[in-house]
Amino acid sequence: MRTRSLAVAAVLGIVGSIALATPAVAAEGSNCWGVVSSQAARSDGGLGAHASSFDEPRLGIGNVARLFNVEGPGGLGTLLASIDGNDATHC
Repeated sequence: MRTRSLAVAAVLGIVGSIALATPAVAAEGSNCWGVVSSQAARSDGGLGAHASSFDEPRLGIGNVARLFNVEGPGGLGTLLASIDGNDATHC
């Protein structure tokens, strides 16, 4: 279980950004990426560096969502919340 949490945290750190002001519960049709990343940052103490802070290119949130066959950043947030093993993340 710890390995899965670390893998999810790595994905969040690689493609992540910290949402500054997001509601704790998403309204229908809202972007779950911001909600879940904010919840993860509060419960785990942060997400890591933004993709733009690295010298080499990164995939980006949208491309990672496509790799997991989900629709956009919101779909990726929902997926990660369902597999991260963190009860504090949901959308």
